[in-house]
Amino acid sequence: MDIALWCVIGGFLLILLALSGTVLSRLPLSTAMLYLLVGMLASPLWMGLVWTDTHKHTVLLEHLTELVVLVSLFTAGLKLSPGLKDKRWLLPLRLAVTSMVITVLLIAAAGVLMGLPLGAAVLLGAILAPTDPVLASDVQVQSHGDRDRLRFALTGEAGLNDGTAFPFVMLGLGLLGLHEIGPMGWRWFAMDVVWATSSGLLIGGALGAAIGWLVLYLRREHKEAVGLDDFLAMGLIGLSYGCAMLVGGYGFLAVFAAGVALRQLEQRETAASVAQISPGGQGMANEAEVAAVSAQQNRMAELADADPSPGNARAEALAVHATHAPAFMAHALLGFNEKLERIGEMVVVVTIGTMLWAVQWPYLVWWFVPVLLLVIRPVAVAVGLIGSRTTGSQRWMTSWFGIRGIGSLYYLMYAINQGLPTALADQLTALTLAVVVTSIFVHGISVTPLMALYERSRKKKA
Repeated sequence: MDIALWCVIGGFLLILLALSGTVLSRLPLSTAMLYLLVGMLASPLWMGLVWTDTHKHTVLLEHLTELVVLVSLFTAGLKLSPGLKDKRWLLPLRLAVTSMVITVLLIAAAGVLMGLPLGAAVLLGAILAPTDPVLASDVQVQSHGDRDRLRFALTGEAGLNDGTAFPFVMLGLGLLGLHEIGPMGWRWFAMDVVWATSSGLLIGGALGAAIGWLVLYLRREHKEAVGLDDFLAMGLIGLSYGCAMLVGGYGFLAVFAAGVALRQLEQRETAASVAQISPGGQGMANEAEVAAVSAQQNRMAELADADPSPGNARAEALAVHATHAPAFMAHALLGFNEKLERIGEMVVVVTIGTMLWAVQWPYLVWWFVPVLLLVIRPVAVAVGLIGSRTTGSQRWMTSWFGIRGIGSLYYLMYAINQGLPTALADQLTALTLAVVVTSIFVHGISVTPLMALYERSRKKKA
């Protein structure tokens, strides 16, 4: 792999998107589709300029996808503004737990039918069950005031299930003899399910709230800690992930929880400000008041370009303002992470395109992909959302936009690096990449027209 050629490809794509981004947003064409095609064009499949080997570069691919997913999970957490007591949280929880478990079981059953050992079948289910937080950005919450159940459910699901899939990854590896699960699976349940999940969520939530409070205190009370919000974002991601991993927790869940905690802190501080300026200065602000004030604060942050540098006096003033500081901080972190997420998406999806030449496609059972997308996902969503207040169109859209992508590639590379036999690794690689590539194209083509149709129907009902 020549670094100069990678730079040329990356630079070309970045400039192309900067020039044509508004046009692409109106077409039934996602940026991921473009990245994948460029990667395939540059690979040995066509031009042979760059290549990625599924056997030689698994460690590099694991860490690359890991970093991109971490940024995306923190971004997803920052997008979710409703309080934790809000009933809308039940939707992503149902999808990330009930629907996730059903999806793993159904994929595992399909894997057994394809001749996979039970452990490998469970592992395949864990790899392909989680929806992707990176490639699903077009169907996620788009703005602070977005209260749509569909977007909230898809955003929360993508944030949660990239962590809740990990116990099944460890179970699959355990059944293959590559991870200790204990007699009758007791160690797996105690450590890989209960401890790793709870500690990850608690550590991430605590760090997000504590660091956010410290920054706001220094800014509002002492006019300090202004600027370098990008360092704050990356530092919080790294600290949450590292601390969770050191105690055996799931770092993905910790990073997502840190993003959610930071947004919740912003909401509480905004509510306190609204309560102070409300008539009588007493009582709690209601959700509508908080949303209106917070949205106004975010618009002010946008006007300041979310850049509290020494040369931006307006941004500096907002960053330390007693009322506007919380929303400004959240907006600045979210804006930086969204840009970083898009760059990471480009790098990884182009890389996927450059590795397709090396996949052992004879291992692929072609009926598996449509069964996963058209049968398993809809069944799992339908069961998970039984009794919910979602409409028929929202359930159908949730079923369809179960996008698979970079998260699945990370779990695959992680499993391979734990010592999967080569033949089994090749088979899981073929199945996983077939699903990911298909998802990139079918969901990329359908996302623009379907979401536009959905938004028009929402406006008619409003």
